[in-house]
Amino acid sequence: MNLVGIGLYSFPEAAKLTGIDSSRLRRWLRGYRYHPKGEEAKRSDPLWESPLFKDQLDAISFGDLLEVRFVEAFRQHGVSLHTIRVAAQHARELFCTDYPFTNRRFQTDGRAVFAEAIRETGDVEMIDLGKKQYVFDKVVRPSLYTGVEFGADELAKRWFPVTNSRAVVLDPQIAFGKPIVTDVGIRTDVLYESFLVEQDKQTVARLYEVPVSAVEHAVRFEQRQAA
Repeated sequence: MNLVGIGLYSFPEAAKLTGIDSSRLRRWLRGYRYHPKGEEAKRSDPLWESPLFKDQLDAISFGDLLEVRFVEAFRQHGVSLHTIRVAAQHARELFCTDYPFTNRRFQTDGRAVFAEAIRETGDVEMIDLGKKQYVFDKVVRPSLYTGVEFGADELAKRWFPVTNSRAVVLDPQIAFGKPIVTDVGIRTDVLYESFLVEQDKQTVARLYEVPVSAVEHAVRFEQRQAA
């Protein structure tokens, strides 16, 4: 598989970038087995199939990375995985995309999709109309889209993960989507590892022929990820 434009993130990397536990990410995207009381073991299918799994890669794509942030937001507000799965399926068909939650149209057209999924699944906790609207408005909030840059096709193209900053970006067209310092195109982890060796930002800047500010952005971002 040609990974250019797709992105490549291990589950631990994805966990750091999204703040979602890697075991939950695996359950959502790999599926899992469970044992209902008094019954034989059953399997819960993945919410969707990452394109990387077809090539036996134990990693997720850029689209997966952004989409799971919405799944986490839905789960925090009590929406069942079954309802999320049904909503995603309907939205994929409506928007003709593999990643409907991140599609810009979902901000305006997703409410109807969400409501239909609740009716179809009979998600008792979500049945009340007022609560239904409240949950959708809380989940599909501007902060989930903040930093996401869309293309003309309404699909996410890049993600600036630091609030109110464009210093670091994830672009699946560059470095397999790993975080890079925007202005110089060098991975943040590369600059940070060099800093750990040199212990001097100016030295690292000279080695890579970049401004000191680029090293500072990389160090700040990587330390934030490790916190």
